[in-house]
Amino acid sequence: MSTDFDLANFLPYQLSIASNAVSNRIAELYFREFGLKVTEWRSMAMLGDAGPLTQREIAQRTLMDKVAVNRACKVLEERGLARRLPHERDGRSHHLELSEAGQDMHARIVPMARGIEEALLAEMAPGEEKTLRHLLDHIRQRATQVGPEA
Repeated sequence: MSTDFDLANFLPYQLSIASNAVSNRIAELYFREFGLKVTEWRSMAMLGDAGPLTQREIAQRTLMDKVAVNRACKVLEERGLARRLPHERDGRSHHLELSEAGQDMHARIVPMARGIEEALLAEMAPGEEKTLRHLLDHIRQRATQVGPEA
C-alpha cells in the first residue's frame, strides 16, 4: 500500500511529539519534587497566574479536558494547595484559589519551570524564540478556524 502521507512530517504529529517530550520531562520533575501530575501543575499554574477561577474557566484557558481539570482540582484541594470560594453570581458554582501552601509551592516551582524553559530555548539563534512563539500562537489561533467543522 503506497500513500503520499509521511507521519513524521505531519505537523499535528510533530506538535504532539514535541509537546509530549517536553511535558513528560517536566512531569518527571514535578512529580519527583512535588508529587504533582502535569494536570495538577497546569491547574495550579493557572490559578497562580490568574487568581481565583472556576474549574470551567481553568479547562477553557488551558484547553485541558474538564474531567482532568476536575480531578486535578480535587487533588489540589485534598492536599491543601487550593480552596473553594463561593461564586458571587452563581450559587451552583464556586471559584478555586491557591491556599497559602499552594502559593508557597507555586513560588518554588516557577523558577524550576523557567529553568526548563531556558534550557529548551538555550541553543536557539537570536530571534528564533520570538519567531517560534509567534508561529505557535498563529497555529493555535488557526486551529480554531480550520478543520472538519469549518
